[in-house]
Amino acid sequence: MHEQYLPREIEAAARSHWDAQKSFVVSEQPGKDTFYCLSMFPYPSGKLHMGHVRNYTIGDVIARYQRMQGKNVLQPMGWDAFGMPAENAAMKNKVAPAKWTYENIDYMKTQLKSLGLAIDWTREVTTCKPDYYRWEQWLFTRLFEKGIIYRKNGTVNWDPVDQTVLANEQVIDGRGWRSGALIEKREIPMYYFKITAYAEELLQSLDELDGWPEQVKTMQRNWIGKSRGMEISFPYDAASIGSEGALKVFTTRPDTLMGATYVAVAAEHPLATLAAQNNPELQAFIDECKRGGVAEADIATQEKKGLATALRVQHPLSGELLPVWVANYVLMNYGEGAVMAVPAHDERDFAFAHKYGLPVKSVIRTSAGDETPAPWQDAYGEHGQLINSGLFDGLDFDGAFDAIEVALQKKNLGQSRVQFRLRDWGISRQRYWGCPIPIIHCDSCGDVPVPEDQLPVVLPEDVVPDGAGSPLARMPEFYQCSCPKCGAPAKRETDTMDTFVESSWYYARYASPQFDQGMVDPAAANHWLPVDQYIGGIEHAILHLLYARFFHKLMRDEGLVSSNEPFKNLLTQGMVVADTYYRTLENGGKDWFNPADVEVERDAKAKIIGARLKSDGLPVEIGGTEKMSKSKNNGVDPQAMIDAYGADTCRLFMMFASPPDASLEWSDAGVEGASRFLRRVWRLAHGHVSTGLPGALDVAALNDEQKAVRRAIHLAIKQASSDVGQHHKFNTAIAQVMTLMNVLEKAPSASAQDRALIQEGLEAVTLLLAPITPHICHELWQRLGKVGAVIDAAWPAVDESALVQDSLTLVVQVNGKLRGQIEVPASASREDVEAAARGNENVQRFTEGQTIRKVIVVPGKLVNIVAS
Repeated sequence: MHEQYLPREIEAAARSHWDAQKSFVVSEQPGKDTFYCLSMFPYPSGKLHMGHVRNYTIGDVIARYQRMQGKNVLQPMGWDAFGMPAENAAMKNKVAPAKWTYENIDYMKTQLKSLGLAIDWTREVTTCKPDYYRWEQWLFTRLFEKGIIYRKNGTVNWDPVDQTVLANEQVIDGRGWRSGALIEKREIPMYYFKITAYAEELLQSLDELDGWPEQVKTMQRNWIGKSRGMEISFPYDAASIGSEGALKVFTTRPDTLMGATYVAVAAEHPLATLAAQNNPELQAFIDECKRGGVAEADIATQEKKGLATALRVQHPLSGELLPVWVANYVLMNYGEGAVMAVPAHDERDFAFAHKYGLPVKSVIRTSAGDETPAPWQDAYGEHGQLINSGLFDGLDFDGAFDAIEVALQKKNLGQSRVQFRLRDWGISRQRYWGCPIPIIHCDSCGDVPVPEDQLPVVLPEDVVPDGAGSPLARMPEFYQCSCPKCGAPAKRETDTMDTFVESSWYYARYASPQFDQGMVDPAAANHWLPVDQYIGGIEHAILHLLYARFFHKLMRDEGLVSSNEPFKNLLTQGMVVADTYYRTLENGGKDWFNPADVEVERDAKAKIIGARLKSDGLPVEIGGTEKMSKSKNNGVDPQAMIDAYGADTCRLFMMFASPPDASLEWSDAGVEGASRFLRRVWRLAHGHVSTGLPGALDVAALNDEQKAVRRAIHLAIKQASSDVGQHHKFNTAIAQVMTLMNVLEKAPSASAQDRALIQEGLEAVTLLLAPITPHICHELWQRLGKVGAVIDAAWPAVDESALVQDSLTLVVQVNGKLRGQIEVPASASREDVEAAARGNENVQRFTEGQTIRKVIVVPGKLVNIVAS
C-alpha cells in the first residue's frame, strides 16, 4: 500500500476492475428484490456542469447503497439528443447536428465514466437514433388511429423571415430572437396529444405518489387546474351582427353574471373578423394583436389594449345589450376565445374598463364594502353575498351558482361544467433536428399513418440547417412518397416532434433497450417498473414529469406496462451556486469574472469583504451567490476539479456540503477539506496495514476503553444507516464517519485487541463511505485483507450489544452551573444517581452552608442541584 493517497492511480485501477468484471451490468433475476434508480438523462451539450455532477452523484450513492442491501440494482444512462441547441450549434459551426451531437456524447460519456458512476452502459439509449425513435413513431401511428393524437390548426408565433414557428421564449420584445423580424400570430396545422382526456386521472393519481415532494404535486395540480364553472351563451343582437347565434363564454364566477358590462373576444374570433370587414382601424389593431405572444405569462404582463366594435350581444338573463370589444388579453386557444367582463370583480377587466371608460357594476358585497372604486383592491375579487342582482340578491356563492344555472337552463343559455386549465399538448415543431412525424398527406386519402413495416421514418443526418425554416420542407428526396393506401403520389410530413416526447418514455426503454419487437418488452418493463427512485431538478416539476406520467398511462392502455405511474419516489436536488464578481461597463452592462480569477479578502467570520481581479489587482464588485451559469461566468469546470483532486473528493464535497434537496454553495475551501479528509482515512489505513493485519476481535475480552471505541464504531453505523437509507441525508452520514475517524485516530494500537478494533473501525469507515467515495473504498477494502470487491459487500450491520453502556458519565450542575461530573452504572436508579451527585467533592464545596431545595435528574445526561 503506497504511503501517499494517489487518487489518479487508485481511481483508474478501480474503474478498470469494474469494467473488466462488468460489475454494473444487470439482468432480470426473478425472486431477487429489484431497485431501479434513475437520474434524469442529460442533453449532450458538450461538457458536464456541476449540476450534472451533483445529480448523478446523488443517484449513484442511492444505487450503490441499495446494492449493498442485496438488491438487484438498475442504474442506466442515455442522451436526450434532439433539440434546438444542436441546430443552433450546427448553424454557428457549419456542421450537421448529428456530428456535433455524437461528438459531444463521446466526450460527456468519458466525463461521466471518470466520476465512477455505477451505470449499466449496455443499456445506453440515444434518442436521435432510429432504433429509439422508431418506437415513438410506432406509438404515434397507433394513437393517431385512435384519435388520441389529432391534427388541427393552432395559433403560433411565426417568424416571417426564418419561416418558422418560435417558442414563446424565443420571442423578444415582439421580434424573432435570430432574425429580429416582427413576429406574427399565425394559424397552422399542428399535431396534438389529447392529454386532456387523462386530466382527471393525472390529477387523482397524484394522491398515490407518497414518495413525491408535496411542492411538486401542488405544482402539477395547479397546472392541471381543475375548476367548476358555467358555460354561458350571450345571444347575438341580430340588428348589429346580422345573423342568429350566440357568443359562448366559460366562467368560474357565474355569481357575478349580473355585473357583466361588456364582452371581449380574441383577435382571431369570428366576431372580430366580422367587425373588421369595413373597419380599417379595427383590422390594423387585429393585425397588431396577431403579432403578440401566445403565452399566458406574456398576456398577463402586457399592457391591456382593446378596440370597440359595432357589434352587440344580449345579456342572457337581463336582455340588456352589451358591447363586443376586441382585446389583446383574450386568447383564442383558451376557452371559447371570449370572456364576459365583470370589471367590479376581476382585476384585468377592472383595468380595461377604467382605461376605456366602460361601466363598472358591483354585484358582490366584499370585505371592502358594496362599492369598487379605483384603485383595484384584492378584496374586490372575493366571494360574498350578491347585491344589485335582482332575484339573486342575498345569495352566497354556492346558492347563486345553483340559482343562476337553473335560470340559464330554462332559457337554454347555460350549463355548469368542469373545466381544466390543462390544454392538449401540441407537439409539432417546424424544426429539422427532431423525430419525424410518421404521417403521409394524400390528396385522396387525407392524413395517412405510415404503416408499421415502413417504420422508422429516418431523419437524414447529413443536413446542415441554415435557420430559414425546416430543411426537410425543401428536400423532395425526403418528403416525396406514395400513399400507403392508394399508391398515388403523396407528401411526407416535414414537421418533427417536440423533444419532450422522447424524454417522456426513455425510462421504460432502459428496461429492454435492444428489444426489436416492440417499444418495450412487457416482461422486462414490468420487472423493473415503476422506477423506485427518480432524481432531477425542480425545473422539470411540471412539464417533463406531467408528460412522462401521461405517457406511462398511454403505454399502460396499449398493454405495454401494467403500473399506473412511472416514478414511485422523486428527489428534486437543489442548485449548485457560487459567488459572482463583476465590473460595471460604461454602457451600464456588467462584465462578469470567474471566481477562479478573483482574489478575495475575508473577515474573521470568513465573510467576503473585498475582491480583486488577479490579472490587474484592481477591485471588482461582489455580486453575491447565484446558480452557476455561463451568463454570470461563475461556473466551475468539473473536469478540472476531477483532474486536480480526483472524483472521490468531488463526490465527497458534493454530498457533504448540503442535503440533496437544498442549494449547494460551491467552496474551494470545502473541496480542499474533502481532500484532506480522504488523505486522513488513507493515512490511518496505511499505518494500520503496514504493521500487518490483526487477528479476530475477542468482543468478550474488551476493556472499558476498548468498549468505548467499539461503541463509537456501531453508533456511526446506526446513525449513518438511518441518514442514508431513510432520509438521503448524506451530509450527516459523512459527519458520522468523520466523528468515528476522530475516535479511531486517537485509539490505542499497542495490543492485538486494539489493532483488531481499529480493523473493525476501518472496515466500517470503508463500507459507510463506499457509496459516496467508491474508488478509494475499492482500494482500502482490498488492503484491509477482505475477499472480493467492496461493491459486493453488504452494508454494515449494527451490533446493538456494542451500544449498551456499562456505565454513564453524567454532568453535575449546581444552580445551573457546571461543577463536575460523575460516573455511575448504566443500571443505577434515580436515588443512586442523586446520592452520587450529592457526594461529589465539588458539589459539596459549592453547596456548603446552603440548603439543597431540589435535585433534578435528566436520565443519561445530567444532574442539576438547586440550593440556596
